[in-house]
Amino acid sequence: MKLFFGTYTKRESKGIYSAAFDTETGQITHLELVAEEPNPTYLAFDKSGKLYSVGAEDGLGGIAAFKADFTPLNHVVSEGAPLCYVAVDEARDLVYGSNFHKGQLLVYKRLEDGSLELADVAQHEGSGPHENQASAHVHFSDLTPDKFLVSCDLGTDQVVTYSLSDEGKLTQLASYSSAPGAGPRHIVFHPTAKIAYLICELNSTIEVLIYDGCGQFELMQTISTLPEDHTGFNGTAAIRITKDGKFVYGSNRGNDSIAVYKTLGDASLELLEIIPTNGKTPRDFTLSPDEKHLIVVHQDSDNATVFARDTESGRLTELSHDFYVPEAVCVTFN
Repeated sequence: MKLFFGTYTKRESKGIYSAAFDTETGQITHLELVAEEPNPTYLAFDKSGKLYSVGAEDGLGGIAAFKADFTPLNHVVSEGAPLCYVAVDEARDLVYGSNFHKGQLLVYKRLEDGSLELADVAQHEGSGPHENQASAHVHFSDLTPDKFLVSCDLGTDQVVTYSLSDEGKLTQLASYSSAPGAGPRHIVFHPTAKIAYLICELNSTIEVLIYDGCGQFELMQTISTLPEDHTGFNGTAAIRITKDGKFVYGSNRGNDSIAVYKTLGDASLELLEIIPTNGKTPRDFTLSPDEKHLIVVHQDSDNATVFARDTESGRLTELSHDFYVPEAVCVTFN
């Protein structure tokens, strides 16, 4: 089975890498550069195997499209920094992008050959009380269970939901405000309960939200991602939920750990453990397709850590932390 890594290319990395993952042993082997691209920090595959990544070209920033064999299809770029998140909407033939630095949510139409053209842009405005919230910073955009487009804006403490036309035109539907200075980063939805889990980067919390549909969120619980004795910097990064909805995982950069939660009867969270990742700055992680392993990559120590996951208890046991992958900030299976 193939793992894919998105990276920064500031030091040693040259772009997008793949590796072989053994689903029995959890061993990662055979790192290979599959596409050269500047700072391809987030990756999303469509069902046919085409790849969409954060991309840059000629000093401009945006998104890149690749064929299933990783030959380039096209770039859609503009002045300024590239995106930070990419997602595919198969049903509508759309691809969504988030631009952190420019505070933008972008929609791209997927053409017949898989290449992209820009369909619409939503410009967020505002700020927050934290020093990292001087302007809007859209960090995430993907679909809700009822197929609206939800975005997390770290800069304005907002979760903004949009309806979409088939051509990808956006209409704002609703907005939820997190705790001031929380910095919403990513969101996942429970598979059966009307609940969402919003990980907040700046105050190291997860907000458990009741989701009534049509973009309407209501706060139910706030829970920390950190051990009580942690001091110093921390910023959360990724959040994942198991297919059965029983366990939620979040990553800490600074504490350099994965927080493990179980979901209770009302889908609120109870902390099970906070486990070190044995690397520096664990930005992204993913569950293997059978959910028996959790793989985390580190931006600043150039290594991937593999955990065995107990599917009954949700708890993690480290198997290895010595697989080299340079400047990795995204990890995904195709």
